[in-house]
Amino acid sequence: MGFLDAILGRSKPVRPDLDRLFALPSAAVTLQAAAGFRPTGLGSVCFASVEGGAFRGIQEEVRDLLGRPAEFSQDEYGYSWMLARHGPEDIAGLVNDLHTVNSSLESAGFGPQLLCSLMGFRDDRGRPLALVYLYKRGTFYPFAPLTGPEGAAEKRDNALELEIRAVLADDLETEPDLSRWFPVWGAPGL
Repeated sequence: MGFLDAILGRSKPVRPDLDRLFALPSAAVTLQAAAGFRPTGLGSVCFASVEGGAFRGIQEEVRDLLGRPAEFSQDEYGYSWMLARHGPEDIAGLVNDLHTVNSSLESAGFGPQLLCSLMGFRDDRGRPLALVYLYKRGTFYPFAPLTGPEGAAEKRDNALELEIRAVLADDLETEPDLSRWFPVWGAPGL
């Protein structure tokens, strides 16, 4: 960063640190012990859509790397999602898959298209929760959509999200800017 950048208040963007994903297994233990949320065994990676042959190539490469089926879909906003499934007890395997997909997309030159990764959880009452990793910020945030009749209009449980942030303060690098806690409605793995 140069002198002029400092005077004008510009800063270097945070470099993505995909190794932060490896903090998820310990965060999952804390989350279960402190708040009763258990991993679902589902996780996903979201990236801006890639057209044509490049997208098919990504799908094939990911399936080859993971050695198991990976589900690809596109949401109503045009973003592509890759869903990975593991047993709920295999958190490390799920995190390895998410890291592998992110790393392979990044090394293939698709890093700018990466948006986020998430890992799903549920509590005994069936409430969903996701821990979302923002690729371009290198930080996490909790996303807790409301379920049932009150959740039909896409509402969030903000109190639960703030509670989870406090519970995981020692486990994850949490995104400090709450305006960047974007909703991921209908995300695969949630």
